[in-house]
Amino acid sequence: MTLIRRRGLLLVLSSPSGAGKTSITRALIERDPTIQISVSVTTRPRRPGEIDGQHYFFIDKARFDRMVAEGELLEHAAVFGNHYGTPRDFVEARLAAGEDIVSDIDWQGTQQLAEKIRGDLVSVFVLPPTMAALEERLRARAQDSDDVVRARMAKSADEMSHWPEYDYVIVNCDLEESVAQVQAILTAERLRRARQVGLAEFVNRLRKEAP
Repeated sequence: MTLIRRRGLLLVLSSPSGAGKTSITRALIERDPTIQISVSVTTRPRRPGEIDGQHYFFIDKARFDRMVAEGELLEHAAVFGNHYGTPRDFVEARLAAGEDIVSDIDWQGTQQLAEKIRGDLVSVFVLPPTMAALEERLRARAQDSDDVVRARMAKSADEMSHWPEYDYVIVNCDLEESVAQVQAILTAERLRRARQVGLAEFVNRLRKEAP
């Protein structure tokens, strides 16, 4: 039972492609039914098995540009020739209702979120244990061509240089352990005094009940 009214938080996981942010995010959602995934808009083509409105909102570039111009995105970025963004209304409504959201976006998007909603943001950077493990995971996905894998590997060093900008950093050696670490972060952040907006009301009520 929730006794104290709380503002929600936006948990963001970032990593180089293949380091595990998406796998951790999916596992977290499966184990914690109270947290929702932030569904981004994107201009990239839909991959096999992806569902519009569940994995992404797939839109064309013209629609994306209109959303940017009208301030409908909290963050947006171009990644490997495609565009991604986080819808403002979706996030703000859920945070105000005390609901938590998780999103796996890159460092560019995280920087923009930090500028706009820093108090609601909890950021985690996920590192691979080795570069060899990173390449192995990329190839095991069997989603990208050899040229795309090479491009992602080349870009990973620059992506990893942004780790100091994050609240937390974990090394994803084992998925189960990494998920447990993120769950611990989430538990602690939910208990932050500033996030418990109903705390003063709750304490005052306790004091009135005191003999």
